[in-house]
Amino acid sequence: MIGIGVVGGSGALGAGAGGNGGAGGLFGSGGAGGAGGNAFGAGEVGGAGGAGGAGGNAMLFGAGGAGGAGGASTEVAGGAGGAGGAG
Repeated sequence: MIGIGVVGGSGALGAGAGGNGGAGGLFGSGGAGGAGGNAFGAGEVGGAGGAGGAGGNAMLFGAGGAGGAGGASTEVAGGAGGAGGAG
């Protein structure tokens, strides 16, 4: 009931997307989204960040989880960050 959401896992090397954060409990905050995978080869793109977990859904005490960071790339643009979770 009262707890923090689980943080999402990181993306695989390359274009892997980060995992989504877990939903919060009755008063808990949502877990943060996992970071996207990093790309290192030419022409590859960074992985997209995982979406933030949803906040707790009772009495407005739960905060939304932060979005995961986008993956970096050595050659081209990195992946987009994940969206934050709802409070």
